[in-house]
Amino acid sequence: MNWIKVLAQDELPKDGRTVVKVEERAILLLHHNNQIYAVENSCPHLKLPLKKGKITEDGAIVCPFHRSAFDLTTGNPVAWTPFPPGVGKLLGMISTEKSLSVFPTRIEEGSIWVGI
Repeated sequence: MNWIKVLAQDELPKDGRTVVKVEERAILLLHHNNQIYAVENSCPHLKLPLKKGKITEDGAIVCPFHRSAFDLTTGNPVAWTPFPPGVGKLLGMISTEKSLSVFPTRIEEGSIWVGI
């Protein structure tokens, strides 16, 4: 695993989020419940951005487009395209259920590092 320094820790406030480029990837950094998460900034369903996705109380990020939800720790799907009602299931058939890529993070010397 290659650790890459991506951002100063103080640039990601509590409940903040930002997208950083790491080795040709757009990675969404989230500061949620005193934890730093790093996930691919594209939903595995149709590759739409997750930056504006809601974070649920049980620690999942919800795609703002078709409301697929993914566990922030494991990337496992919690829900697969439940929206819009009736049509969501059909949209889910366009792409088989997939996990969201998640990356380990660490804080070192005041910076956030992501493992690729």
